Amino acid sequence: MKRLTLVCALASAALLSACVVVPAHRADYYGGSTVIVDAPPPAPYAEVVPVMPYPGAVWINGYWGWSGGGHHWVPGYYERPRPGYRYEPHRWENQGGRWHLRVGGWIRL
Repeated sequence: MKRLTLVCALASAALLSACVVVPAHRADYYGGSTVIVDAPPPAPYAEVVPVMPYPGAVWINGYWGWSGGGHHWVPGYYERPRPGYRYEPHRWENQGGRWHLRVGGWIRL
């Protein structure tokens, strides 16, 4: 009986250790730094915008991010509006054949 209890406790601990809480991405996704790469971003991705979760919610479009040596899609999300601010989206700019990811965020009006 003790052995079965121990096995169950260890199995529960192993399962719970796989639970990870990941914070939602925000405008400072890349820590405010600029990503510079040689590969252009893929074609724009047509993202389906879900139903507004509450009145006044602001949809923040997804964008092509960069990690692990390649582009990956960072999905859009809703956020509460910020009075006196507007949202500047993430964007890729070509400068001399190199691609710079300009991090977006809330900008004071």
